[in-house]
Amino acid sequence: MTISIDYPSTKILYPDEDGKPMAEGDAQRDSLIYAVKALELYFHNRQDIYISGNMFIYYEQNNPEAVVAPDTFVIFGVDKKKRKSYKVWEENDKTPNFVLEITSKSTYTKDQGAKKGIYSFLQVQEYFQYDPTADYLKPQLQGWTLVAGNYVAIPAIALPNAQFSLRSEVLGLDLRLDSGEFRFFDPVKGEKLLTYEELNLAREEAQLLANQEKAANIAAQNRIAQLEAQLAELKAQQQQSEE
Repeated sequence: MTISIDYPSTKILYPDEDGKPMAEGDAQRDSLIYAVKALELYFHNRQDIYISGNMFIYYEQNNPEAVVAPDTFVIFGVDKKKRKSYKVWEENDKTPNFVLEITSKSTYTKDQGAKKGIYSFLQVQEYFQYDPTADYLKPQLQGWTLVAGNYVAIPAIALPNAQFSLRSEVLGLDLRLDSGEFRFFDPVKGEKLLTYEELNLAREEAQLLANQEKAANIAAQNRIAQLEAQLAELKAQQQQSEE
């Protein structure tokens, strides 16, 4: 008699982290956090856009080695919800539409080579790189759009003071340097995109300025009243002396 034994199949694991730090330094970390938070706030009313960063994207089922972790990415047409990792086959094969890599000493070679090839393979429409220390990229902000399977450089838009802007048609936003730091800009409103924390800080600063102006105005009014009282007193004394 033959006995058949069903052995449990080996479960394929897709790790959610690799134990490595999010960024090499403050400049890289701050740029990454700004990009994700600014985009989340800008698209906060859209439930069909997923924005994240420094997260594993697995793009081949049953192959945990087929993974990439963009610093910032945007995917249109998927639910906005919390994820530990992003598995393309579980998301109707939706891959990122936009990717931004924050370049550093240990990543710039991969950002320019291997990752660029992976993003092309995944049909990422727009790929941007930013070097916050200006040590590895010249210019330190660069972008490409996918044309017939190959990346073509996005032309720079000249700005005053020898600055430039790169247009993301995918996001409908401009990417540029502002006082040496990367920022998104709304080309319609001409405004810089801020994070919630930056907006709150700006509001507090505006309120402080308004309070200072109010206090200054009150002080000015009191000073005017004091001077008018002194003038009235002098005028009265003058009239008495003339009598």
